Amino acid sequence: MLDNCISAKERWGGVNNIIDRWLEERQQLLVKYCALSGTEQREDKLKEVCQILVDYVSAGHFEIYDQLIKEGRDFQDKEALQEAGALYTAIDKTTEKLLDFNDKYLETDDLSSLDDDLSRLGETLETRFAAEDRMIAVLHTSHKDLVT
Repeated sequence: MLDNCISAKERWGGVNNIIDRWLEERQQLLVKYCALSGTEQREDKLKEVCQILVDYVSAGHFEIYDQLIKEGRDFQDKEALQEAGALYTAIDKTTEKLLDFNDKYLETDDLSSLDDDLSRLGETLETRFAAEDRMIAVLHTSHKDLVT
């Protein structure tokens, strides 16, 4: 009932804020990831990357994607929802890889394969970010002109 009292602009403006905060978290993740290229305090930096990685992935799965799908449904955008389903599948495939990276480096001090793992992590993040950006475009940005 409360949703009926909120204007569309207020409602979707809130979604903008959620997405903006999430994308800021993505930026922090990338900054921390890039900081791992140095050799000093690598273990501490690695723990920071793991923490923000898990936070970022969790926010996507438990907050952002739900909001985007809800927006697509509210605008009855069947085409966007269909594309979002395929994008979600692509995103979901990266989740296990990201969490495996996190689990591996939270449980070991052996950094002998870190450089190779970081390379794969970067590729996985690139794939995920592209799919997430497209999901935002088809389920959120495409409707911004419809909000009055």
